[in-house]
Amino acid sequence: MVLMAILLGTMAAGIGSVWLAALLSFGALARYTQHMLSLAAGALLGTAFLHLLPEAFESQVAPDDLFATLLVGLVFFFLLDKAELWHHSHEHHGEGSGHAHAPHHHHAAHGHSHPSGGWAILAGDSVHAFGDGILIASAFIADMRLGFVAALAVLVHEVPHHMGDLIVLRRQSANNRRIAIVKVSLAGAVTALGGVVGYVLVDQLYGYLPFFLVLAASSFMYVALADLIPQLQKRASMQETAAQIAWLAIGIGMVMAVSRLAHAH
Repeated sequence: MVLMAILLGTMAAGIGSVWLAALLSFGALARYTQHMLSLAAGALLGTAFLHLLPEAFESQVAPDDLFATLLVGLVFFFLLDKAELWHHSHEHHGEGSGHAHAPHHHHAAHGHSHPSGGWAILAGDSVHAFGDGILIASAFIADMRLGFVAALAVLVHEVPHHMGDLIVLRRQSANNRRIAIVKVSLAGAVTALGGVVGYVLVDQLYGYLPFFLVLAASSFMYVALADLIPQLQKRASMQETAAQIAWLAIGIGMVMAVSRLAHAH
């Protein structure tokens, strides 16, 4: 019975939040791509700094260990990026040496991003979703009602952050919404895996939860700072700059508001 509830709760939270985010980001807001990039950067940074890291640091784990994990995470996603770009430039190398840096010309000309940010996002999402699954499972094991509240909190909580993910991934899959939704949904489905593993190993895994949270945070920080914000750094008018800052603040504000609600429970 508890396992059934965990599966339902984790699937609803993990995949429901992606579909809700898709409705919001590809519906009314789809026209404002540049603004959505700022929103995505704000949502990812907000999720990392205002939700994942504080939660990790509330644990009994030594801050030194958590900061070391954060550093390892950032370096790992940087290397993942390098591997992706290196692989990419080699593919283009055959078309004449001028194409060695093709992804970056692409990046400048069409506002496309290199594909690697997508891998970092999906890796971070999967780790984050796995951690969410363990959290939801442990809440259900403690008390059924608490489990439903936790699942609902995760669902609502993930929406602004998944909006950010979808916007990033859609730009990387040649504007294909469906591919972006499927990719993020698959990462969201890892929540159910986390739920099952959490159900079986809740006592052993609970100690590692802070590390999952920090690793997920490192991927979102990396994508926001290495992939999204550089694209907002291009020379822009005062009005455009003000809009960028406003949307960045909205992204952070959305995560803050949802964090407050989640913690109120």
